[in-house]
Amino acid sequence: MLNKYARAFFTRVLTPFAALLIRLGVSPDAVTLIGTGGVMAGALVFYPQGEFFWGTVVITLFVFSDLVDGNMARQLGRSSRWGAFLDSTLDRVADGAIFGGLALWYAGGGDSITLCAVTIFCLASGQVVSYTKARGESIGLPVNVNGLVERAERLVVSLVACGLSGLHTFGVPHIDILLPIALWAVGVGSLVTLIQRVVTVRREALEADAEDGGDASETTTAAGASARGGSERA
Repeated sequence: MLNKYARAFFTRVLTPFAALLIRLGVSPDAVTLIGTGGVMAGALVFYPQGEFFWGTVVITLFVFSDLVDGNMARQLGRSSRWGAFLDSTLDRVADGAIFGGLALWYAGGGDSITLCAVTIFCLASGQVVSYTKARGESIGLPVNVNGLVERAERLVVSLVACGLSGLHTFGVPHIDILLPIALWAVGVGSLVTLIQRVVTVRREALEADAEDGGDASETTTAAGASARGGSERA
């Protein structure tokens, strides 16, 4: 849902900024690298210290680079396989930094092994969810399913919960409970999404194998008929 509607909205909003960066001579790859570095800094510097509000502010400022670099590439007419590969790879790095920073907090000052484990599961399952689609597509399958919780949903739910939970340091009572709830929700949603994608890939793979088997059978039959015809003529 977020990929379909929110991405289109923010793309329109960020188009003038992308055009400005182009005029300044900034490349899309540079924006991708700077954005990922900013997200990593915000997550790995602030989150392990329990500074969720300021960490989320920093991350949010840089996370939109994921939309800006693609917008710049389209304006320049430079969409490429390399750009898509770099963007996708660094997305995984950024996601790992966000959930890794939260896991470090719960393993240390947050003092909750359970929530540390849940956060690590969110990290791992999110990476595997992305991998299942990429691997399915690499073997020629469409992987025609979106799933309940994709990257956009994981980021929005997690970052909004982190930012609001950070208001606890400003005296807002009990709001810090939002982050554990969000992590459990993202973990469960990621598991459901993973199952959805695995089931879809299995179904599509069986259908593709059946079609390939049918084509091979028809080819063999046609070849046999041709050979018999040649033998009769001889």
